[in-house]
Amino acid sequence: MPDTQGGDAPAAPSRPVGRPRRSQRALLDAAAEVFVESGVDAPVREIAARAGVGVGTVYRHFPTRPELVVAVYRHQVEACAEAGPRLLAESATPEGALRAWVALFVDFLVTKHGLATALHGDAAGSDALHAYFVGRLVPVCGSLLAAARADLGPSGEEAALDGYSLLKGVGNLCIGAASDPGYDAELLVQALVSGALAPGRSPGTSPG
Repeated sequence: MPDTQGGDAPAAPSRPVGRPRRSQRALLDAAAEVFVESGVDAPVREIAARAGVGVGTVYRHFPTRPELVVAVYRHQVEACAEAGPRLLAESATPEGALRAWVALFVDFLVTKHGLATALHGDAAGSDALHAYFVGRLVPVCGSLLAAARADLGPSGEEAALDGYSLLKGVGNLCIGAASDPGYDAELLVQALVSGALAPGRSPGTSPG
C-alpha cells in the first residue's frame, strides 16, 4: 500500500481467492470499523492493531489500499446479502424480516457506502462494484418483499414496488443523512416499506 508507516514495507502479494478465510474475515471486519471511524485513508497500523495482527499481515493479504477497500466493500455487501435468509428464518413474520433487513441496508448505505470512494478515479472498477452490489442485494430484497406480501395475503392488485425499485428508493432516501444530522432516514425508509407492502395501482389508473 502507498502508506508504509513505521518502515513496514508490503510483503509479496498473495491475493485471496474465493470466500475470505476466517482470519481474513476478521481483518476485513476490523478494517471496516476503522474506515467508518477514521475514513478509508486511515493508517494501516490502526487496522492491524484493531485486528490484532502485524502490519505485514495486512499487506500480505491486500498489497494495495484500493484492494483492501474493495475487499471490505464486498465483504460488507456479502454480510448484508447473507442476513436476508437468516432474518427470514429467525423473525416472527416475513414483514419483520424485511423491515429488519432494510434497517441493515440503511446502516450499510449511511455508514459504509463511502468505502467505494477510494476508487472514484477508476470508472471500470466503480461500475464493477455497482454491478456486484445490485446483483447480490436486489434478489435478497426481492425475495424478502415477496415473502412479506405473500404472508399478508393476496390483494388481487399489482404490487407497488419490486425489489430493485425498493432498494433504489431506500438509497435515494439515505442521501440526505450525510449532510443533515437531523434527517431520520430510517423513519422515512420504513414508511417506504409500508408503501411497498401496500397494493399498487396499474399504470395509467388514477385515484377515485
